[in-house]
Amino acid sequence: MSKSNKYGYSGVDIPTQAFQANVGKFDPAEINELVQEDKWTQYGQLELIETQSVTSAQNVDFTSLGDYDVHLLTVNDHTFPAGSQDYGIRLYENGVLETANEYEYAYQQNGVTGGVYENKSTGANHIRIDNTGSEQWVQNWYCYFYNLLDSSKYSYVTFQQVPKRLTSGGSYNSAGTYAMFGSGVMKQASAVDGIRVYDSSQTASAGTLSLYGIRYS
Repeated sequence: MSKSNKYGYSGVDIPTQAFQANVGKFDPAEINELVQEDKWTQYGQLELIETQSVTSAQNVDFTSLGDYDVHLLTVNDHTFPAGSQDYGIRLYENGVLETANEYEYAYQQNGVTGGVYENKSTGANHIRIDNTGSEQWVQNWYCYFYNLLDSSKYSYVTFQQVPKRLTSGGSYNSAGTYAMFGSGVMKQASAVDGIRVYDSSQTASAGTLSLYGIRYS
């Protein structure tokens, strides 16, 4: 407690402010101050952990996850050349990348020129986001991760994606472009301490990937 003209109090002892223990009447400047000090009570806000810009990389690893129950990954213009490739997510357990067939996934694609397709697996070595046999692509998507740090639970993901496919000559291919949604799980209880955005064979030339934690989610 301290005496101050603050938080609606004047000349009296005012309560110490803390998360889940904000007492008083607050003006915007005081709220901003408490937010900066990590003392203002608000749930669900995004907190940036890391942003990576890609210029030449086959895979992108995030190895600092903070202490969040839920994470959000955003992927913008992740650009790959033509070639047979699988694209998706792998997870690290205690610093070791899980590459065995411990993943399950299912997703649905809705083609911009028509057609609905599904892809699924109960025993894959990654959570697939997309795959192609010959085309270039530009990937744009976001993904939520649940329970990554909890060693007693499975790790789950949900994702939505709108990729742009190009022919081998670089022309836009509307027939190969679609909206997609899906989910996946690593089917073993473990503490996950890293995320890999994975490509099986090609090297990306561009992309911006950002990982956030959702506080008190």
